[in-house]
Amino acid sequence: MTRRTVLVTGGAGFIGSNIVARLCEDPAIDVVVCDRLREAAGGKWRNLSKHAIADFVAPEDLMAWLARRGGDVELVIHMGAVSSTTEPDADKIIQSNFVLSRDLWEWCAERGRRLIYASSAATYGDGSRGFDGLDDLESLKALRPLNAYGWSKALFDIYAVREASRGRAPLQWVGLKFFNVYGPNEDHKDGMKSVVAQIWPKVAAGEGVKLFKSHNPDYADGGQLRDFVYVRDAADIVGWLADNPQVNGIYNLGSGKARTFKDLAEATFHAVGRQPDIAYVDMPEVLRGKYQYFTEARMERLRKVGYTTPMTSLEDGVADYVGGYLNTDDPYR
Repeated sequence: MTRRTVLVTGGAGFIGSNIVARLCEDPAIDVVVCDRLREAAGGKWRNLSKHAIADFVAPEDLMAWLARRGGDVELVIHMGAVSSTTEPDADKIIQSNFVLSRDLWEWCAERGRRLIYASSAATYGDGSRGFDGLDDLESLKALRPLNAYGWSKALFDIYAVREASRGRAPLQWVGLKFFNVYGPNEDHKDGMKSVVAQIWPKVAAGEGVKLFKSHNPDYADGGQLRDFVYVRDAADIVGWLADNPQVNGIYNLGSGKARTFKDLAEATFHAVGRQPDIAYVDMPEVLRGKYQYFTEARMERLRKVGYTTPMTSLEDGVADYVGGYLNTDDPYR
């Protein structure tokens, strides 16, 4: 059996740990995780506790680790980032989300290794330029993100396409624009958790929940639309890409179907047999000017390169998340 070594940055985080779980299903893959395990709600270490990873490295030691032990690394899956859309320190964001990404790109390009990295739907800004997932330079440069997080991700997308056009690319390179991901192993994310995870304690306690009112006359309260994608689908797509090194470029990663926050909350109630009990509260002023009222991933480009597995419906994904994780004594994947 030929063994492969895959490095997952941000591997103890939400999406990263689900990717680790997916990769660890293959006994031929040695998974190395780069992350920090600072104590958070529940403890991030629990996201990895069911999986026999091969090694662990702190982010500040990553490049030294690669210089010393990176000879066996075939593929880098770079999920590590400052992911808060409300983080005020733009210097911190750019160092984590652009500079480290650039360094990993160069390491992979110089050594003929592969790189799959996390971009974000936040690069699309208010959506007025569409959600087509185009990866030509002019289309990427035309996007106008609404916050520093989205800008940092857009900046690296531009860097990647420019470097690839100059022949300075990893053996395989793929950027994934994640839309609104939900599912197990997100408890540590606090205020950045999905709405399902945030409202679950009240749903479980038999109480009502609150969603933001709409401050856009085109959308009813609770009618704000997002592309919600189950994290298991996200991990499966990354796993598929890991097995298909001929695929290159930037792709959307969503369900392909916009649904309302009301739909999401109702699915959470229905997962435990309760009638929905939803009230609406004003959105904080700080969020109103940076709020996306509609996102919907165009998934045609990923389908054209060969990914054919159907995406999980919102109702099925929420039911699996609630029944298989949140409403159990062991909510970690």
